[in-house]
Amino acid sequence: MTSLSPADAEQLKLAFLRCRDMEGTLNDQLRAYADASREVFPAYGEAVDRLVVRLNGNGGGETAPRPGDAMPPFMLPDEGGRLVALLALLARGPVAVMFFRGHWCPYCRLNMRAVVQAEVRIRAMGAQIVAIMPETQEYTQQLKSGSGAPFPILTDLDNGYALSLNLAICLGAEIQDLLSYQDMAKFHGNDGWMLPIPAVFVVGRDGLVKARFVDPDFRKRMEIDDLLEALEDASRER
Repeated sequence: MTSLSPADAEQLKLAFLRCRDMEGTLNDQLRAYADASREVFPAYGEAVDRLVVRLNGNGGGETAPRPGDAMPPFMLPDEGGRLVALLALLARGPVAVMFFRGHWCPYCRLNMRAVVQAEVRIRAMGAQIVAIMPETQEYTQQLKSGSGAPFPILTDLDNGYALSLNLAICLGAEIQDLLSYQDMAKFHGNDGWMLPIPAVFVVGRDGLVKARFVDPDFRKRMEIDDLLEALEDASRER
């Protein structure tokens, strides 16, 4: 397999900064980074294409909660070790439950930055954000401090909650080899190489899913305007 050289890693870092600062929507930024990444590290882009085809063929994420379904409850530790429960959050207003792959993922960092920039509008409508990822608290703290996120980032160790929603996937040997420069075992506290499909579930005060975004292609995310609209609609419900 083709490994990522230090020079390529530096090019990807610069591409990330360019895409982060460009004008346009979140998905404009994500597409720009995907294009730049494919030029620098084509083997990874091609492997991801094959992974997405496989996941779509297997119905990845299809059985996750849909609008009208009850959102399964959770109680998970935040970046400071405090337990956060979905039911307690819903007592204060609607919640967008967002799954991220990890602090190392440039697509997740772009997504997180866009959500943080919309946080004032989200809070003004009485809604909340909670992020979930499979990394230990050392790395949820890194993402929180690096992004300036004012909302909790929870650790779903071993992807237990993601598995219950049919969102957890096991990365194959090809992807593992290409990502071997990332210390996933250290990030996750295990060597399972499992990640959640990035997803968003907007949950109303009644505990029911009002809107969702689930796409096995992690290079695509729920657009911020769609997230805001879904949260605003959920905030109007009593």
